[in-house]
Amino acid sequence: MDLFSRSWAALRTAVAGLSDEDFARPSGCAGWLVRDLVCHLIIDAQDVLITLVTPADAEPTRDAVTYWEVAETPPTGDDPLDALIVRLAAAYEDPALLRFHLDDLGSAAGRAAELADPAVRVSTRDVVLTTGDYLSAYVLEWTLHHLDLIAHLPNAAEPPAQGLARTREMLEKIAGAAFPASFSDKDALLIGTGRRAPTETEKAELGELAAKLPFVIG
Repeated sequence: MDLFSRSWAALRTAVAGLSDEDFARPSGCAGWLVRDLVCHLIIDAQDVLITLVTPADAEPTRDAVTYWEVAETPPTGDDPLDALIVRLAAAYEDPALLRFHLDDLGSAAGRAAELADPAVRVSTRDVVLTTGDYLSAYVLEWTLHHLDLIAHLPNAAEPPAQGLARTREMLEKIAGAAFPASFSDKDALLIGTGRRAPTETEKAELGELAAKLPFVIG
């Protein structure tokens, strides 16, 4: 839960440090500008708040790793929900409004997470899991989207090292295999999720795992 807070705070700090011009730059998400990604983070914050106040009596059906599902194809930005995000982001017009809304809802989601009992079971997306597992799952969400945010912003701060390491650990469990030890956590995540293509040398190091890439998580 502490790693959730650190990863989320780092991502919100990165957004707060963006210039107005940065919001019009491409993000690492196919079809989305930075402003679209920030709008998605606002909806993420809403989802966290909703889930934390949606208790469940049933036994957990997922954990921090199995919460995520792997899609067969990478996103193109044409999905109806993805397209809706683009329209919502454009409606803000002023980047300052996006910054404010994320800070407002994001801070509330962060406080709610700190106050939550990790043993309490919650329901979301038709699954049940403990609050601790739910918040742990979101370390992956925050870390990957932090990498998306700074994909074309070379001077922006990167995600916390602990978040990168934990997200790599989760991705390797999802993949059922470890990435080469020579890969940095960041490179393992970018290559493993299809955010960048491996070089020929990296393909050779990946071996049979290269044929299984990418793992499109959602």
